[in-house]
Amino acid sequence: MQVVIGGASGFLGIALTQHLRQRGHQVTRLVRTADPADDASLWDPHTGRIDQIVIDRADAVVNLSGASVAHWPRTAKRRKLILESRTSATGTLARAVAASANPPALISASGMSYYGIDCGDEVLTERTGAADSGFLPSVVQAWEAAATPAIEAGARVCFTRTTLALKADEGLLRFMLPFWRLGLGARLGHGRQYMSYISLNDWVRAAEFLIESPDLSGPFNFSAPVPVTNAEFTDTLGDVVHRPTFLVAPRFAIRAALASMADDLLGSMRVSPAALADAGFTFSEPDLRSALEAALR
Repeated sequence: MQVVIGGASGFLGIALTQHLRQRGHQVTRLVRTADPADDASLWDPHTGRIDQIVIDRADAVVNLSGASVAHWPRTAKRRKLILESRTSATGTLARAVAASANPPALISASGMSYYGIDCGDEVLTERTGAADSGFLPSVVQAWEAAATPAIEAGARVCFTRTTLALKADEGLLRFMLPFWRLGLGARLGHGRQYMSYISLNDWVRAAEFLIESPDLSGPFNFSAPVPVTNAEFTDTLGDVVHRPTFLVAPRFAIRAALASMADDLLGSMRVSPAALADAGFTFSEPDLRSALEAALR
């Protein structure tokens, strides 16, 4: 298949590009600066500039563009960038897909914050409604809404509501591992809040599954089927790296240090990949231990 990827320079994009090529697909990377490589195509999501011919030739377009939400502090300027980087990229790709005579599928990144930031013990499936407040929930909802032109044009559109994707040198694990390896791993607050995750290998396999499945559309939770509490995550990571985990980071200290971003760590998100399961997808690393061991290999 011919696959176009926006956001191919991020760790998910790099992994997906490599995986798809190994599986025999041809990948075109959308780039924002001049790149002499044969697989690169110049675009500017902020102005809407894109090579329509590249989109017309595609079987699927994957949208992974967006500024990191982990940047601290989360100032008003940063919040604007987080929102606009997602909606402008998604809108540009959705309009290009809609303009195609034979619209390719659009596989568009999304996040579990669609459902909220702290949902307690509630099991969150794709049937769960959208949160009615909060910065990140509003961003994710606007992010998905930006794909409307492609949906209205009859294109097949899938949203990948991604949880914590596990890779040793990226994301939350990049921050956590040095502390855990020094024996300084700590439970966050009471530790009863749920943490949902997915191995990088299963993330790329799930994305490929959606690309190759012509009958699938709508939202899909990219989350392993066995969410765990923060206490379980802390102890399992400690066990995998062979270090004790007896420390506790008090909630008040986390809030004092991170302000509103503390909610991202202290909130409980118990996400279930119900739509992937119903579609017949099987996980290679379905539990936390296997996902962490894969991340550290």
